[in-house]
Amino acid sequence: MVTALIWVTVFIFLFNIPFGYWRINVKKFSLQWILAVHIPVPFIIALRFMTPIGFAWYTYIFLVGAFFLGQRTGAVIHKRRTVKNKNISSCLVMDLFRASKI
Repeated sequence: MVTALIWVTVFIFLFNIPFGYWRINVKKFSLQWILAVHIPVPFIIALRFMTPIGFAWYTYIFLVGAFFLGQRTGAVIHKRRTVKNKNISSCLVMDLFRASKI
């Protein structure tokens, strides 16, 4: 149970990094911003059903924390890449692909 909680927490953190990267580059409370925040939620709920962690109260501390830390980490990565390179998009995957081709 504890191991599953740790793996799900790490997955949620990593899964939210691209969404935080996207969110920081769009206007606050726009449709894209709302999508960047809410698209990961159904996947997180599905993970809760597919793993033995369930919906116990203590799991919320880990999973909500991982959600917001992943979003924040994506925003920090975007800000750091903006300082280094002015020609970046809202898509972390494409920006990393372009950087690897250079």
